[in-house]
Amino acid sequence: MLTDAYNRTIRDLRISLTDRCNFRCFYCLPHGEPAWARKEKLLNYEEIAFLAEVFVELGIRKIRLTGGEPLVRRDVSVLVRMLAELKPELSDIALTTNGYDFVRHADDLKEAGLDRVTFSVDTLRRERFEKITGVDALEPVLASIETAKRIGLEPVKVNAVIVRGRNEDEVVELAAFAREHSVSMRFIEYMPLDAGHGWRREDVVSGREIRKAISEVFPIEAASARASSTSQSYRFVDGSPGEIGIIASVTEMFCGACSRIRLTADGQIRTCLFSKVEHDLAGPLRNGAAADEIAELIRNAVAQKEAQHYINEPDFVQPERTMSFIGG
Repeated sequence: MLTDAYNRTIRDLRISLTDRCNFRCFYCLPHGEPAWARKEKLLNYEEIAFLAEVFVELGIRKIRLTGGEPLVRRDVSVLVRMLAELKPELSDIALTTNGYDFVRHADDLKEAGLDRVTFSVDTLRRERFEKITGVDALEPVLASIETAKRIGLEPVKVNAVIVRGRNEDEVVELAAFAREHSVSMRFIEYMPLDAGHGWRREDVVSGREIRKAISEVFPIEAASARASSTSQSYRFVDGSPGEIGIIASVTEMFCGACSRIRLTADGQIRTCLFSKVEHDLAGPLRNGAAADEIAELIRNAVAQKEAQHYINEPDFVQPERTMSFIGG
């Protein structure tokens, strides 16, 4: 088992497949194209699979593939198939995607062994969707959600980042979408991970505000204890299908139960989204390090996992690397 200095067991690994994305969301890439990493710097699928096997041997039980937009990379189903060989020790393979190109890949991903998928949908209004993402793509994203449900990649989760002055007036509409389509709608507080470093605390719509807005129209009640989950789950009191999740990373931090680490697209371990420190695996791996040597590097990195993030401290400075590269 992987255990950090605060007795938290690390079971969940986020793997970023690429720093590239075909959307330009203002809370991630507000100034358009960043300086992309050179292709040769990114881990190839064989390297990712090798590292994943070491992580699983150390106790990782869930892997989520992220980006950027992971489906920008070719043949992601090939990697999923490689990871599926680690089952049953690896109990869950998930994917987070903006949904733009998911329909085309859905059947291959399912057949390869993908268990679940999470989509990002910050608004249900077409014009606003284009303003937020820079792409007129709401319809294909909604089609992707229905496709995931049809082929059994459930429970389907939908993430919505709520930002004051942008989409907080849609919280109830998004909750209604969860009821109508039997999905888990997860509302996420706006976090300081944008490339332009334009995040402002006054733009954060708190989890408390989100809960209140939903409950005034659709009464909700806690569905389960958070435990190590990033999301506090709620069900509708009237028994309607669907679920609400609230990820209040800024105002109700849950670091004490964190079970996650991240592997960036270029092979660095990040022990927290907001960490200033990265631990290199790519270099040793490409220099011929054996599995037991890589395992020791992972243990050392986990031992240095921060007690908490420091968003709420007066001297907090945003990480240089954006959510796109870190793999949020």
